[in-house]
Formats: sequence, C-alpha cells, structure tokens
Amino acid sequence: MKKKLAVLLCASMTVGLLAGCGGQNSEKGNDEGTSNGGETAESTEISIWHDGDEAIMQVIQDKVNEELSKENITVSFEKKTGLTDQIKLYGSDEENGPDMYMYAHDSLGTFVEMGVLSPITDVVSEDVYQDMLPMTLGAGQYKGEQYLLPIYYETLLFMYNKDLWEGEVPNTTEELYEYMTAHTDGSTYALVNQHSTAYNVAPVINGFGGYIIDENAKPGLNDEKTKEAIEYNKKFAELEADGDYNTITTLFNEGKAAAIIGGPWLVSGIRDAGIDLGIKSLAEFELPNGNTLIPYSGVQGIGVMKQAAENKKDAVAKVFTALADPSVGVALAEESNCAPANQTSYEDESVAGNEMIAAMKSTAEVAIPMPNIPEMSVMWGPAEALLAAVNKSGEDIDSAADQYQQEAETAIADMQ
Repeated sequence: MKKKLAVLLCASMTVGLLAGCGGQNSEKGNDEGTSNGGETAESTEISIWHDGDEAIMQVIQDKVNEELSKENITVSFEKKTGLTDQIKLYGSDEENGPDMYMYAHDSLGTFVEMGVLSPITDVVSEDVYQDMLPMTLGAGQYKGEQYLLPIYYETLLFMYNKDLWEGEVPNTTEELYEYMTAHTDGSTYALVNQHSTAYNVAPVINGFGGYIIDENAKPGLNDEKTKEAIEYNKKFAELEADGDYNTITTLFNEGKAAAIIGGPWLVSGIRDAGIDLGIKSLAEFELPNGNTLIPYSGVQGIGVMKQAAENKKDAVAKVFTALADPSVGVALAEESNCAPANQTSYEDESVAGNEMIAAMKSTAEVAIPMPNIPEMSVMWGPAEALLAAVNKSGEDIDSAADQYQQEAETAIADMQ
C-alpha cells in the first residue's frame, strides 16, 4: 500500500508477509506417507515473508493455522525490512527464501518481471477466490494472470471531527469548497490534505478522466484531463495548509482542522487524541463533471514463489484455501479494522457494522488499484514535482506538465 505516498497508504498503501523457509521440510516427505512404525509424516512448513504490521500478520497466521490444524501444515509469517530487496536476493532460493510473500499489490509487476513468482492458478482453481471483491482481484493480476490472492485493502477516506464539523458533510466537491471557504481562516482549517502528493490527488485526477500512468506504461502528466484536474485541485490546495503529512496530521489531531483526507493508518493517532471520528466515502462526493472522486486503492495480497509452487504445491494450495476463508476477513476486521477482500466476510454483522470498513467497501466499487507495473515506481517523483510546481510555486500548468511529462518518459526509458 503506499503510506509514504499518502504518506500513506495501511497500509499499504503497505504490508507484506514473511517467514524463514524450512528447506528440509519438503512436501515430498508428506507425499511419502508415514514413517516407520506408522507415525504421521513430518509436517510441512510454509514460510510467508512480509513487510507490514506484525499484529495484523499475527491475526492471519493464527486463523490460517487454526484452519490447517488437521492438515499437518504450519504457516509462519516473518517480517523482512526492505522486502523488495530481500525478494530480489532470495526469491528463487529454495533453502533461504520464502515459500510465499505478502505485500502491497503495486510491487507485483516488479516481482513478476524478476521471474520469481508463479500465478496462483498454477496451484489453485479460480473457485478458491471467486468471492473476492473484483477490484481486489484486479489489483493482483499482471499481464492477464492472477498472481495474488487479495487479503484486505485500503482507500483514502474523508475523515472528520464530529465535534467541529458544522451540519451535514456535503455531497459535491463544489459544496465542500464553499464550506472550506467559509470555515478556513489561516490558523484553523475546514479540511486538510496532502494536496501535492500524487496518491492524495489521484481521486481528482481519476475522477476527471486523467491518469498518472496507463496500463501501457505511458505517463499522463500532460494529458488534458490530468491538467484540468490539477487546476481544479489547486483551489482546494490554497485552503489546505502546506500539505505536508506531519503538518496536516497534527492540525487534525490537535483540533485545528475539522476534516482530513486520509486512511486507516491515521486512526490510532486520532483515537489517542480523543476525537469523535466521522467517516465518509470519497465516492460520495460528486465532481462538476458528474463523476465521483475516484481514489486509488492499495491491496494487500499473497503470492507464491515458483520453487514453492513446484515443490510444495499441495500444501500451498491448502494455505491459499485457508486464507480465502471468510473467517480470515472477519478476524481482520474485528481485531485490526482491516477491510476484507472477501465479499462473504461482510455478511458478518461486526464487519458490515464497522463505519470505516463500510466506507471503504463503498469506495471499492469505484476505486482504481494503484498501477502494479514496474514503471509506476518512477512516476511518483515527476507527478509530485508537477503538483508542487503548480500548488506551491504557482508555475504555469501547461509548461510544468510538459516538463515533468518529459522527465517521466526519460525515467521510464532508462529502466529499459
């Protein structure tokens, strides 16, 4: 997920799974049946590397091991700082690398191009993940193949202080702007947002029909719709403090801003501040063109390394089946406030009744998964430089867009 971008995302946008690989415990041992004397064969250990919240990973690990308690399979999650570099080093290493990994979906293209992943359809049938939200499944696809089983997801939300916000929250961005104009005086704010962070401006760009980069790796910074969106965002930026993550978070938590654009990663700080939090989906705000705001989403998913798909196929299949059980999503919602990827999980009252999760599910109907192509990694810099040039330096949108479009195209060409 990319929390850095939002300064983000849960966080994803980010979280991945990892665990030490039990190389000697191959599935072949299980296939050979029992040992001499009729004892049960040695269990298969499945390691999952991640780079996320260990409390969330523990919830998943506990639920999956509970599901697999009779299968002679043990799943372990191990945190690896700098997961991308770790996968580069050990993704094909059966002895020292992971069997599976959990991470934000936007890294997927990079890992696939490394040649270390197998599509999950090499291991399980589509029936296993048929109940997942379509948006989350799309996030885990690359070049027509399903590489990730989605577990949970995040989106940006409109989060407000119920004690400070006056009246109903508007349903259009123009009404929101009018409210901001009337309730912002330079020391207190109606709404704060990271107005020059691409992830946070994406809801406007996507809503206007623009794009940061398309599926063919073409940058869209000087696209007419993108420029129109950036110009529209500028008038809001003028009323949203300086847009720095720490600044806007502090303003909201200290009661100097009535609302903030953010995600689940802000909740613990908001609760510590004693704020009575209200939440509204960005998909409930209509733009002047009739579209809603359309944020990016960050999806946390689990993939399988090629060596594990080949050598531990049966065990990995059972792990995927256990992960896809709706009870995993329910546990994540109840214990960690995560929005489950599994639609069936929402049939549980504790999930359906969670205001934040309900807002994210509503948003998921329009949200666009962050692009998972490798080229996206070099787009954040030029995109945010463009936003800063327009919002902070007052540069002409046309010339600035052409400049940073060229920078983006050069950066992508240099990747080849």
